[in-house]
Amino acid sequence: MGEKTDNLVVLAGKSAYAHIRKNGLSPDDIRLVLGASGAAKWLVLHGLDNAIFSHWFKDRKDPLLVLGTSIGAWKFAAAAQKNPALAFDALQHAYIHQYYQGRVTPAQVTRESVRIMKAFLDQTRVDEILGHPFIRIAFGAVRCRYMLASRHRPVQLLGILAGAGVNRVSRNLQQIYLERFVFHHPEFDTRAMDFSDFSTRFVPLGKQNFQPALTASGAIPYVMEGVADIPGAPSGIYRDGGILDYHPAFALSSGRKGFILYPHFYPYLIPGWFDKKNANRRISGSAADRIILMAPSEKFVSRLPFGRIPDRKDFIRLMGQDGVRVKAWEKAADMSRVLGDAFLEATRTGRIQDLVRPLT
Repeated sequence: MGEKTDNLVVLAGKSAYAHIRKNGLSPDDIRLVLGASGAAKWLVLHGLDNAIFSHWFKDRKDPLLVLGTSIGAWKFAAAAQKNPALAFDALQHAYIHQYYQGRVTPAQVTRESVRIMKAFLDQTRVDEILGHPFIRIAFGAVRCRYMLASRHRPVQLLGILAGAGVNRVSRNLQQIYLERFVFHHPEFDTRAMDFSDFSTRFVPLGKQNFQPALTASGAIPYVMEGVADIPGAPSGIYRDGGILDYHPAFALSSGRKGFILYPHFYPYLIPGWFDKKNANRRISGSAADRIILMAPSEKFVSRLPFGRIPDRKDFIRLMGQDGVRVKAWEKAADMSRVLGDAFLEATRTGRIQDLVRPLT
């Protein structure tokens, strides 16, 4: 295996694995692309995402569904612009250059989120996304109930603890506190995926609700202010879709052809935010059957700054050392370009047939 492909892990569910081993992988094989929550972890995928949307899908004609939660939704809002490479770079730069002084409040984080959005997404860009020739975007958020809907942090914290408690009993109990909403391009095929695990409501996107809904998709409870009363959706407080769908993994519906591409920072999928420490709830089996998951290899991660993927805790670990954090995050994003090169080479040459491993 070449040095480039040593940087990239490719894992596939049963049907996807059989397809790749026999045929390789082409852009037209993909029906859906998914994007996970994970805050700063997305920086390690910058080069891979850029290669996929700026090059691999460049000449696509058929509709391509993309669905993300939290930062996964934000990066797809860059991918669906007329110049995705430029949009990815603008999002990356604005995201890395977040700065906080003193006690960090939800109001501060919300202001920074607004600043980041303005850096890569204005109304012209929203029009480009809604008018894209083949990308049909969607992103997840949750409408909160009871304590999680409160604007007061201590009450929200109680809601988080309650959510974690009921989740230990059953993931299905999350619907006590959360209602899944999918905000989507008007031409997004809402029946293409199986959303039957939770009651799901669909709201078409337009000029008036695109930015509020995208903000809500990444509004981490306790960390950031929720978004109230999104146009076109029922009244209420909307927060980060990753609470319920941390690494969204929706199977394609019966009768829908194609496979699911999943650029990811980990070689496994975690269903919900409260499942992060529960290895027994990782997504596998029929839910992963048509997923093609791509992630940085352990070897690649070991060469990143600090020997790990960037994450949101770096704001705490490197408090008062913004220069160190910014340099490390920029280095990680720059290094990620080799992941994109590895993917393009593997699919172009057919080496992906040897590179792919079963997703278990």
